[in-house]
Amino acid sequence: MENIQIEIRKAQPDEAGFIALMVAMALGGDEQHWLYGVFKELAGREQSQYSYRNTLVALVAGKLVGAVVGYDGDRLCELRKPIFGLIREYTGSSIDIEDETDGGEFYVDSLAVLPEYRSRGVGRRLLCSMRDMAIGEGHSRVGLLVDFDNPRAEALYNSLGFVRAKRKMFLGHPMWHLQYSPADNVVL
Repeated sequence: MENIQIEIRKAQPDEAGFIALMVAMALGGDEQHWLYGVFKELAGREQSQYSYRNTLVALVAGKLVGAVVGYDGDRLCELRKPIFGLIREYTGSSIDIEDETDGGEFYVDSLAVLPEYRSRGVGRRLLCSMRDMAIGEGHSRVGLLVDFDNPRAEALYNSLGFVRAKRKMFLGHPMWHLQYSPADNVVL
């Protein structure tokens, strides 16, 4: 694995298209994903689940290569509200989405890295940066979901101190709800 310089910073409003691509990729899609337009519009807003304000981006040699979206889990309903109207506007129908966080934690919603930059430490740096930012803001726990069928991602999360808290169904998939707590990760 070659050593690359990875810069992590807060996302900017004009990066909404890239954020939308990363959220779509986290769901297994790309710009052709049926929700890409919704994600792009939400990413450009000040207050939404996928807002650029809730996003950290990774750059290598000035190129955007990855992103992580996260927010206070207690704000899920408020931040998610715009998505339902946009889905109706874009598709003419509505969907029912389970709550992915129960609150009481900072929630890491989406993490994705361009394929050519995977396995190079970008995802690890993004997740550590978001986790550390959340703890620095006073959150006592950081949570995320990982699909049962994604042991490689779970291994990454475990290596960063995330542990299984419970099982959860989300978007029809069985998931592990993992949590990180600095109190549980004290090195003596």
